[in-house]
Amino acid sequence: MESVLANCSASISELKKNPSALIEQSDGQPIAILNHNKPTAYLIPAETYELLLEKIEDFQLGLLVKERQNEKIDAVEVDIDEL
Repeated sequence: MESVLANCSASISELKKNPSALIEQSDGQPIAILNHNKPTAYLIPAETYELLLEKIEDFQLGLLVKERQNEKIDAVEVDIDEL
C-alpha cells in the first residue's frame, strides 16, 4: 500500500463537490487526493506552493554558493580601493 504523505485526504468525488472548502479546511497543509484509496495527487494552497518554491530556490542558491566556494582557490584577490 502506498503511503499518504498528508494529514488530510479527500476522494476525487469530494474534490469535485467543493474544492474551495477542502482547501480552507486544510489550513495550508497538503491534501492527499485519493482514487480507490490510493493517493493520485496532492492539493496545496497557492501560498503554500509559493513558499515551497522559495525554499527550493534557496536550496539551489545554497548549492551554487558551495560550488563557488570551491572555486575560491582560482580567484584573484583584488583590493576594493584599487578598483
